Amino acid sequence: MKVAVFPGSFDPITNGHTDIIFRALPLFDEIVIAIGNNHEKKYFFSIEKRKQWIENIFAAEKKITVKAYEGLTVRFCTEINASFILRGLRSCVDFEYEKSISQMNSALVPGIETIFLVSKPYLSALSSTIIRDIIRNGGDVSPFLPPQMHADF
Repeated sequence: MKVAVFPGSFDPITNGHTDIIFRALPLFDEIVIAIGNNHEKKYFFSIEKRKQWIENIFAAEKKITVKAYEGLTVRFCTEINASFILRGLRSCVDFEYEKSISQMNSALVPGIETIFLVSKPYLSALSSTIIRDIIRNGGDVSPFLPPQMHADF
């Protein structure tokens, strides 16, 4: 069974994230959307809220599960028997950063492969950081978030 982990903080999840996930569905038997939880990091939205949003967005997708985790992503992959890490790339800067992480992950746990999907051009400017800034300043984020989240904004 081909299981992939799509890790992130998803603070909040954006249309860029969901596009990568939907495009990856035909490639895997299961995709685990893994919400990283670092106690040293201050999140804008609670982990419960982020998990609720993601579960609502993908409620109809039987191949998707949502789990929270702490620690190394590759360790989480071994715990749930995932052989792949799915990552989205928006730019060459993302590629260089993600390439380094992928290489370190391979050194830590050989056999876990990272699969990169390139974002669509119209989604490449989206980031959770920018979305949080728009929210803080009272802007309309609805064009950038899945419709299942619009009622919260």
